[in-house]
Amino acid sequence: MKPIIAPSILSADFANLREDVLAAVRGGADALHCDIMDGSFVPNISFGPMIVRTVNEMTDVMLDVHLMIVNPDKYVPEFVKAGADLIYPHVEAPYDIYRTVQLIRDHGIRAGITLNPGTPLETVIPLLDHVDTVLIMSVCPGFGGQKFIPSALQRIRRLRRLLDEEKPSVTIAVDGGVSRDNVAELYRAGARHFIAGSSVFKAEDIEGAVRELRTIVEALE
Repeated sequence: MKPIIAPSILSADFANLREDVLAAVRGGADALHCDIMDGSFVPNISFGPMIVRTVNEMTDVMLDVHLMIVNPDKYVPEFVKAGADLIYPHVEAPYDIYRTVQLIRDHGIRAGITLNPGTPLETVIPLLDHVDTVLIMSVCPGFGGQKFIPSALQRIRRLRRLLDEEKPSVTIAVDGGVSRDNVAELYRAGARHFIAGSSVFKAEDIEGAVRELRTIVEALE
């Protein structure tokens, strides 16, 4: 599983979005992460398909879209049209998660599933034949710039063991407080898809921050 560095544009400067995105791509970003919030499932509002479409027009890298919304089925087709390559709904949201995952796959793109810090890992087992990635939140979702929750490391280790028994091909992504200080530990725990927001886009050198994350994980392969 080749490691993926996916800077989260939620932390970018939207007045200079193009410059920030292209700097991250020059640094070696494999993907760009888009956090979609509706103010209901989480206590914040971010952006919608228009921004995803705009970012898609800037670059050819993969776009992974994290749906923190209560009605994903309504918007999955719009995000696919906007350029999403991977969509993660939340297992905790009040909808039929199996149907949502199937809808994503029916649109011909990769499907993921997201778990909040307090959600039992076992909830993903019924979905493993239908998802490509499990996203472990290492902060409470809703806001960027939060501090990494250390217990996420143990959750990733446990999830990797579970996946190795049930579906080894499924990748683990991690989102929340990912930085140069913990990315090596996260890699060793079993994560391979690293979503980094503030540590990339709030850095003085965005390109250099992405390159440093890539250098660290590639040294561990």
